[in-house]
Formats: sequence, structure tokens, C-alpha cells
Amino acid sequence: MDRFVESLFISLEIVLPLFFLMAIGYIIKRTGMMNETSVKQVNSVIFKIFLPLLVFLNIYNTELAESFNSKLLLYAVAGVLIQFVLSLCLVILVEKENSRRGVMLQGMFRSNFVLFGIPISTALFGEQAAGLAAILIAVIIPLYNVLAVISLEIFNGRRPNILKILLGIVTNPLIIGSVVGVLFLLFHIELPTVLYETVSDISGIATPLAFIILGASFNFGDVGKYARELSLVLGCKLVFFPVLFLGIALLLGFRDAPLAVLLTVFGAPIAVSSFTMAQQMGGDHALAGQLVVFSSIFSIVTMFLFIFLLKEMAFL
Repeated sequence: MDRFVESLFISLEIVLPLFFLMAIGYIIKRTGMMNETSVKQVNSVIFKIFLPLLVFLNIYNTELAESFNSKLLLYAVAGVLIQFVLSLCLVILVEKENSRRGVMLQGMFRSNFVLFGIPISTALFGEQAAGLAAILIAVIIPLYNVLAVISLEIFNGRRPNILKILLGIVTNPLIIGSVVGVLFLLFHIELPTVLYETVSDISGIATPLAFIILGASFNFGDVGKYARELSLVLGCKLVFFPVLFLGIALLLGFRDAPLAVLLTVFGAPIAVSSFTMAQQMGGDHALAGQLVVFSSIFSIVTMFLFIFLLKEMAFL
């Protein structure tokens, strides 16, 4: 009974702050202190500056020998690719409208790993897990971007633009932050104390501000119009795929910090940037927005349950 209560409280302590931050953002938006334009502007600053600095700092502070886990990297990449193929087959079977197919496919495999990975991993296992998550970001984020572009391009009736895909990868702020962090780590480059403190202060507000702005981005319109698509994508994204890939991970011997990182790779909600990408590439952006909103809300419940069950079974 004591272990049950302990697991319950640990799970709540990790998930509830994220929920409250999103709720604060939603209230701020509803009270008129921010509008659509200001939310987009702050979100852009977070994506282009705050989160890249957070990723950079986590890699910079990492003990490479301890955080580089080839088995974890290989499994995460293989899992995302298999997830993509399974999702592609499913959307072709169940959806006839191409503008929705690409959005649904993207929603099924693309997680908000940057936003959820580091805080949840750190809350469970401290800096060790944060280092694992940061190193994995440098691999997973480019993979997500490539597959997301392919997802939307293949249902546009046009051949995928390889140059556009490559340009999107090399100019992605999160990837730039990851690469710079790895270079500083490999070549033992030390930041001056003043600069380190500045980056550290900015990184400290990146996660809470990102969750507040995520909450402010919520829009609950058009729910009935997309009920079938929402049910299918969210069922796969938040329940089926996490159960499948975490189950296989357990059979392969993943435990503790690596398992916590995999939980956020496969169990986190849909990436906010999937809405922007759908908007820019001719996908059904209204559906993409609904998927981001409801996956973020329901993931609070599903992530809590996964953390609680894995803690209760002593896998975390």
C-alpha cells in the first residue's frame, strides 16, 4: 500500500505542474491579456531561442560517456520509423481525403518530445535522464522533420522536394542548438561564467513558458466535425503506440532513465509545430490544430497512468 501511494504521488508531482501551466496559459488567453498574434510571437521566440538554448545547455552539462547510449538511440529511431510505416498503412485504409491523410499520419508518429522529454525525464531521474533526452533530441528531431515533410508531401500529389527537406533540417533551431551543444561537449569548449549564467537563466524559463503558451494556443472549435479522425489518431498516439513500443522496450531490458526517455518519445502528445507545418503545406490545418489541443490535454492523463504503472511495477 505504501508503494502504491508513493507511486501515485510521484506521478501526480510530475504531471500536475504541466497541467497547471497549460491551464494558466488558457486563462491568460481567455481573459484577453494575450491574443492570437501575441501567442504566435511568443511561441516563435520560445521555438527559435529559448528551447534551443535549453537543449544546448542540457547537452553542454552532459557527461558524454554516461549519456551516450547507442542501444537507446537505435531503438528510438527504429521505433519511430516502424510507427511511421504502421501509421501510413492505417491512414490509407481508413481515410479517403488526402488533406486529412497527411495530417493524421503526422499526428500518429510525431511527438512533442522536446517539450515533454527533458522535464519529465529530469523529474524522474535528474540530470542523467536529461542528458539522455538531450542527446536523443539531436537524432529524433531531424527524423521527425524529414518524416513530417514526407507525410504532407506524399498526399499533395507532388514529388517530395529533397532540397526543401534538407534546408528545413539544417535551419531548424532545435537541431542547431543540439549540434552546437555536441560540438562544445566534444571539444571541451567552456562558456565564460557570465554567458553560462545568462544561458542558464533563459533555459530555466523555457519549459514553463512553453507550457503556458501551449495552453494559450488551445482552441476548442470544430470538435464534432473531426470526431472520427480525433478518436483514431489520439487512440494510436496516446495509447496503442506507447503500449506497443514500451512493451517491446521492457522485453529488451530497458529500465529507469532510458525507459523514461522512451516514454516521452512514444507517449508525449503531438508536436505543436505539426499545426504550423500543415498550414504551410496544404494539409487540413484545422484538424491539425484539434489534434495538438486534445493530445496535449489527454496526454496529462495517459502520461500520469504510464508513469504510475511503470513506477508501481518497479520499471522506473
